[in-house]
Amino acid sequence: MSRRRFLRNSTLSAGTVAATSSSLGAAQVLPAPQVNALAPVFVSTWPFGKPANEAGLAVLTAGGLPLDAIERGIGVTESDPTNGSVGLGGIPNADGVVQLDACIMSGPGHQAGSVAALEGYVHPIAIARRVMETTGHVMLVGDGARKFAQQHGFERGPAVSAKQKAAWKKWRTEQQHKARGEGKPKNHDTIAMILLAPDGNLYGGCSTSGWGYKLAGRVGDSPIIGSGLYVDNQVGAAGATGIGENVMRYCGSFLVVELMRQGLHPQEACLETLRRIAAMDPKGFDLSINFIALDRRGRFGAAGTGQGFEYSVTTREFSRVLQSPGLTSADIGPVGGNRK
Repeated sequence: MSRRRFLRNSTLSAGTVAATSSSLGAAQVLPAPQVNALAPVFVSTWPFGKPANEAGLAVLTAGGLPLDAIERGIGVTESDPTNGSVGLGGIPNADGVVQLDACIMSGPGHQAGSVAALEGYVHPIAIARRVMETTGHVMLVGDGARKFAQQHGFERGPAVSAKQKAAWKKWRTEQQHKARGEGKPKNHDTIAMILLAPDGNLYGGCSTSGWGYKLAGRVGDSPIIGSGLYVDNQVGAAGATGIGENVMRYCGSFLVVELMRQGLHPQEACLETLRRIAAMDPKGFDLSINFIALDRRGRFGAAGTGQGFEYSVTTREFSRVLQSPGLTSADIGPVGGNRK
């Protein structure tokens, strides 16, 4: 593709990128500053994605590779001891041990790597990348993932932080007369990050400590290719956060990308995926699912059930936390029925 054609297909107008929450709508494109077509675009989940995006941008600015940017950016969140949803500062499982999940995808060559139920290592995203780049496998789990990380000399960390251990002991006392792992999920988030690189290629990563006090060995959507993350270099990329079981049963991120393939704007693709899932699920929109999406033209969007959620976008021109639109049954009537 020529540079002129790439510029024509990729340039974002000033009215197509980001907006305040009051102006967001199901069919609206997010207005924001104009983005240079050859500049990178990072999109990630939650406000803590903003410093992660900015760390990734710094890598590219210094001449680093896009995969370096994904690894370094997500690594910032994994290293944050105050984050109870990502990294070894996260909430442990029912046995009092933090088990981490992560995956990474490279658009060129459609490559992927993943680790799940990994214990005692600081940066699962880096280990997932090593799986992708040095083995013929996509996913390593549990003790196998741990042995792989040990063989490759990755940084180790504690099984659980002192703060989280104290909270776990309190939780365990409260659960003495309840079945382990049952009940409402402990609130948690995930960092999913997707990137349109300056050369037009797409990349993504995802990392989490998962459902707080989950059953040991539980794996959510985050390390599952097509659920917590999906990158198609011809179309776009998408990532998810929320209750993983509600995403992975529908291959949520894959569906978002497929809807972009059909021509939907990334934000509308996120919204339509939520509609599709809610139409099939007995819980309707009571699912705690959120998506981010980015296409090859540099357009992006996000959406979530309920009131939506905050997500972060960073380019060479701006770095902001935005509010996504949300969907509830009140917004569109009975699930599967006519839309407003």
